[in-house]
Amino acid sequence: MAGVPLHYVDLRAFCYATEDDQRVETALRTFLPEDVELDRSASEGHHGDRILVFSARVERADEMRHVLDRLGELTDLEAVVAELDDRVDDNCAFYLTLDKQAASRGEVRRGDGITVRSKVEAYPAKRETAVENARELFEDL
Repeated sequence: MAGVPLHYVDLRAFCYATEDDQRVETALRTFLPEDVELDRSASEGHHGDRILVFSARVERADEMRHVLDRLGELTDLEAVVAELDDRVDDNCAFYLTLDKQAASRGEVRRGDGITVRSKVEAYPAKRETAVENARELFEDL
């Protein structure tokens, strides 16, 4: 993978009051290079319960390659490629959710808990171009 046709990759996970924040941080770090800093912000749920939001944005090509290499471990990557029409929006953003519990054990699986959002390069900035660029990217993983 010579060039990375992405502007950035955002990863985000919520840590609810019933969860261990260290495990949620570990889950998110499963996809990140070691030197990337996690942002941590506190929020409050509807009933006053604590919610921590862990997030990170990677913008350097090497960092994005690291995230993509981890995503390349998905056993159903072909299904992600087949769903690209539904996963890329009109703003050329790609979305994927990953299993937070599996990630806390170092495994890479689709599921719920970790949101991946990435801006796909597309010139001109059209959804169809972004879908094709994302298709080429994921087929090369």
